[in-house]
Amino acid sequence: MRIVIIGGGFAGINLAEELGGDKRFQVTLVDKNNYNFFPPLIYQVATAYLEPSSISYPFRKLFRGKDNIQFRLGELQSVNLAENKAILNNGELEYDALVFATGAETSYFGMENVRKNAIPMKTLNDAIEMRNKLLQRMEKAAICKNSRERRKYLNIVVAGGGPTGVEISGMFAEMKNGILKKEYPELSTTVSNIYLVDGGGELLGPMSKKSQQDTLDALTKMGVIVKLNTRVVDYIDDTVHFHTGETIQSKNLIWAAGVSAKTFEGIPAEFYGRGKRMAVDEHNKIIGSNNVYAIGDTCLQLTDEAFPQGHPQVAQVAIQQGEMLAKNFKRMAEKTALKPFKYHDKGSMAIIGKNKAVVDLPKPKLHFKGFIAWLMWLFVHVMSLISYRNRITTLYNWTTAYFSSDQSLRMIIRPEKRKAHDGGHGSGVA
Repeated sequence: MRIVIIGGGFAGINLAEELGGDKRFQVTLVDKNNYNFFPPLIYQVATAYLEPSSISYPFRKLFRGKDNIQFRLGELQSVNLAENKAILNNGELEYDALVFATGAETSYFGMENVRKNAIPMKTLNDAIEMRNKLLQRMEKAAICKNSRERRKYLNIVVAGGGPTGVEISGMFAEMKNGILKKEYPELSTTVSNIYLVDGGGELLGPMSKKSQQDTLDALTKMGVIVKLNTRVVDYIDDTVHFHTGETIQSKNLIWAAGVSAKTFEGIPAEFYGRGKRMAVDEHNKIIGSNNVYAIGDTCLQLTDEAFPQGHPQVAQVAIQQGEMLAKNFKRMAEKTALKPFKYHDKGSMAIIGKNKAVVDLPKPKLHFKGFIAWLMWLFVHVMSLISYRNRITTLYNWTTAYFSSDQSLRMIIRPEKRKAHDGGHGSGVA
């Protein structure tokens, strides 16, 4: 059975690994990057607390020794359902089963100026770009003579009160109170603020009321200005505009406010449900298709009684759906009955800062905060990394940062532009 998987995130990787070594299946995983990365920690790359290699791992090395799995670097262009072909930007793949594990992409809710000018927080490339931009803007602020303009470089607005928004706001607050004072003494007298804004009435919407309040209290004590029930409506000329009429002057609008699934040529419009997510049955087969499946953030499954509106777009859903679909493929090969997918909620957590985190466990219903929650967050995230090398490197970096309240990864590293006329190196920043 030829299985083509589009996307190498949590869902795609777990599906492929579950099928690894089973000669009944020839698996091809397609991704536009040649590496898997761990999205929950990209904000730590963006803030220079982790190197990109700490949270990423090459697909080919991951699949080494698994002869029935192949990796293909490429991007899906369209699907020919009638001929069972996936058309990539660099060729075609025939399949017996096609699986979409394409995750979600940043949604700007139709705001073109925000899309063009804000800093997204979705991919590893986004994180590296954000690190470079923020470091460059701090350097510019250090030599800026105009105090009003200097504040624009240093003010940070984070849009989105989910885990990513909360975690990066807390990280910035700690940097402002520590690293900024140590390494940029020329900026010590400049008044700057970190804003966390969300259109809802609480932070960490899916979590418990206790976690929401603990998070709000902790961030406020750290100096973050939290604005709830506040939606960004535009971002132009270094000014963030809100639906309330209020504005904030800042060159740094970090967008962690929303995601949307992707659509693909050749997939009929009726295959999609709410939020462009592909509507699937209890076995993750796209409703109306014969042999096309969707797992993870890109699918909408309404058959799970505990989640009648669909599952949350979180890592655990993607992991469990990938594993279950692999087991069902094996059942198909054995001609036995398939099992419906049921999501087992293992809890939610978010880190706020050093020794500060919140954790909710569903069974038994427990809430943790502070140091114990922080340790739980560290353990879960270290163990979730894909390789032992990633785990050791990340743990070493965190240990160093914990005891020194610092990290030495704040380098602006970007490829130089070559001069067109003589093939030499440009002298400016790329």
